[in-house]
Amino acid sequence: MPSLLFLTQRLPYPPIKGEKIRPLQILKYLSQWYDVHLGCLIDDPADEPYIETIRALCQDIHVARLNRRLARLSCLRGLLTGESLSVTFFRDRGLARWVRDVVVKIRPEVIFVNSSNMAPYVLDLPRTGTRIVDLADVDSEKWRAYADKATGPMRLVYHREWRRMAELERRIAHEFNLSSFVSDAEAALFASQVPDCASRIRGVSSGVDHRYFDPSLQHAPVYDLTVPTYVFTGTMDYPPNVDAVAWFVTEILPVIRLRLPAARFYIVGNNPSPDVERLTQTEGVVVTGRVPDVRPYVAHATASVAPMRIARGIQNKVLEAMSLARPVVLTSGALEGIAAVPGQEVILADTIDDFATACVRLATLGDQTGIGPKARLCVLRDYDWSVTLRRFDDLLRPPQSARLPADT
Repeated sequence: MPSLLFLTQRLPYPPIKGEKIRPLQILKYLSQWYDVHLGCLIDDPADEPYIETIRALCQDIHVARLNRRLARLSCLRGLLTGESLSVTFFRDRGLARWVRDVVVKIRPEVIFVNSSNMAPYVLDLPRTGTRIVDLADVDSEKWRAYADKATGPMRLVYHREWRRMAELERRIAHEFNLSSFVSDAEAALFASQVPDCASRIRGVSSGVDHRYFDPSLQHAPVYDLTVPTYVFTGTMDYPPNVDAVAWFVTEILPVIRLRLPAARFYIVGNNPSPDVERLTQTEGVVVTGRVPDVRPYVAHATASVAPMRIARGIQNKVLEAMSLARPVVLTSGALEGIAAVPGQEVILADTIDDFATACVRLATLGDQTGIGPKARLCVLRDYDWSVTLRRFDDLLRPPQSARLPADT
């Protein structure tokens, strides 16, 4: 089979957060017809046991170990070199040597890069084959949003990161054959910033493993089902997630508890930051940390909530809850890129009162209009991975005999 170099910033397993879920599904899709040489980093020792799981999908794999504490310090050299701090955070000399060897010696027919932070590993290497970068989100816009909300020195840091990342994204757009994003909206935003590259920019929606997130599967309860319970899932040191749960706990939950004094809020996800941990000081708030399976928490919830005020691209937490046929209460930012109809397949609420009212109504009246089951149908219709990823096919040109049927 032809060769493909696949770069991603973290080992794409276990699939517990967006930056692992999407590259894992793309990797599985591409490994059907390419010999994959995969390079990535690991910054969480808990991921080490899964290296062999990913190795089984690849011809070759190089995993660089990243010490997060040291990387935070060493990335500051970007202030001297003029580079994005995010890029320098994910730089590893050993991985860079391995990438160069693959490009020079193997000359892969395709180079597939996941995230802007990994693109510099190949930008200055000899040109070989087709280059595709899955940026997923317009990352520079995230940093601009951080700058808008920050104060003091961090405002300057975030502003610098926005500028440097925007410069990198523009270079990527000009030097790659295709830049893909998780939604048409993100793709259109990026195309407006580099209009001369618009023909090489497209949306390739994320999907959801609807067989894994299947409401017909039984899960033992992990909390008292007689108490109204709202659940948020995600990586809990990611600033948009931290902001979302803090807003829910400080502003929305008190309004809910005026009507439902026993109501609880479960924050489910790995690496809770100190700010998230402090939320447990509020009555009714539970922070779980990393759990082996998020499904029992979501499947039994009164509602899954996504009160995102800073958001880019598709929220996997929303698709997973929809796939489990649970009602989802979310903000406009969390709905971006998801073709669900507000009021029919999800509940849209952008104000404190609207959000709290929707949560109370679900607890007191139930899902009377069948939003959860309709959400499941939406997922089955529009978010099957084997369908969404075929938007790459015209560039990758896989042999027809190597394709899987649409329903596999």
